[in-house]
Amino acid sequence: MRLNCAAKTVIFRRIVVRRLTPRRPKGDFIMAGLAVIGCGRIGKMHAGNIVRNPTTRLVGVFDVDSAAASCFANENNVRAYGSFEDVTQDPEVEGVIVASATGTHADYIEAAVASGTAVLCEKPIDLNLDRVNRCRDAIKGTEVPIQLGFNRRFDPGHAAVRETAISGEIGDIHQVIISSRDPDLPPREYFDHAGDIMRDMTIHDFDLARFMLDDEPTEVFAFAGQLVDPALMAEVGDYDTAMLLLRTADGKQCNINNSRRAVYGYDQRVEIHGSSGMAVSGNRRPHEARRHSASASGIAAPNLHFFIERYQEAFMAEISHFAHCIKTGNRPSPGFDDGRAALVLAEAANLSIRERRLVRVDEIS
Repeated sequence: MRLNCAAKTVIFRRIVVRRLTPRRPKGDFIMAGLAVIGCGRIGKMHAGNIVRNPTTRLVGVFDVDSAAASCFANENNVRAYGSFEDVTQDPEVEGVIVASATGTHADYIEAAVASGTAVLCEKPIDLNLDRVNRCRDAIKGTEVPIQLGFNRRFDPGHAAVRETAISGEIGDIHQVIISSRDPDLPPREYFDHAGDIMRDMTIHDFDLARFMLDDEPTEVFAFAGQLVDPALMAEVGDYDTAMLLLRTADGKQCNINNSRRAVYGYDQRVEIHGSSGMAVSGNRRPHEARRHSASASGIAAPNLHFFIERYQEAFMAEISHFAHCIKTGNRPSPGFDDGRAALVLAEAANLSIRERRLVRVDEIS
C-alpha cells in the first residue's frame, strides 16, 4: 500500500520533521545555508536538526525520488531540487549533507567539491576501498570543507572521556574498551545494501578507537559469529556478533565488542584505562531515577532505544561544527582521511575473520 504525503508525515513525526523556528544566535553570526541530499530516515533527521540549530538554516532537499523530495519540501516550506547540480548552483546553499544511499556518497563528494560546496557525508564514503581511493585522488588538494558523519566523536560523554585522556589526567593510555550493541537486527532488506557488519556497524567504532587512542592501530585481530539469527546471517552472508582487538605501534590496546541485539536497549559505552586512572562514558537513559524494594535494588529506566535518541546531542553538535567550518574556513574533523582510515581497519578486520589470523593494517593497500 502506498502512503500519501500526509500519512508519511505522521509516520516520521517522532523522528524529525516538525516545522520549527530556530533561535538565532547573538552577535553578527550569519546562519549557514544547508541542503540535505536524501529524504530517508537519516536525511529527515538531519533536516530537523538543521532547522532546530541556531547556526544553520535549511534551504532545501534533493532526492532521486522526486515525489519524496517534494512531499518533504512542501511539508517544511523549503525547496525541492530537481538535480544535485541545481543544489550546488543555488547561491543560498553553502553546504550539503549527504544522507543518500551509500553507493552514491563518493559521487556526491566529488561533485560537491568540484562546485566549491562544503559537504558533510554520512559514513561510509563507499563500501569499496578502491572507489574511496579514486575519490581521494579526485579531490586531492581541495580547500573545500569535507566532514565525515562520525557523530559519536561529538557525544558529550565520549568527548569528555577523550579530553580527560588527552589532558594526561589518567596518565599514559594503556587500553580502550568500546561496547556497541544495537537493540535488534535491522529489517531483512537492510542487508542488501548496507555492507557487512564491519563496514556498516563497526566502522563507527573503528573511528572512535582512533579518536580515543589518539593514535593509529597497526594490527587487528577479529572474531565474528552468527549468534543472534544464524539463519538470516547465513542467508545474507554476514555476522551479527563480533569481538575485535586492535594494537598501536607502541603497544596501546583497544577492544571493540559488537552485537546486533541487546534486549535491554541501545548499549553504547567507552572506557579508557591509563597508568594513573580510568575515564568512562556510559549509556544514556530517559532519566536517572532508581527504584529500590525488598526484591531488587537500583531498578532504572531502560537505555534510550536507538541511535537517533542516544546521540541527539552529538548529531546537533556535528551540524554546529560543520557550520563553523563553513564560516571560518577551518578544516572539519573528522574529515575524509578519517573516513578512509576507518574503512581500512574494516578491511583488515574482514581479512582477519576470513583467514583467522592477526592482520597488519599495512597489508591493506
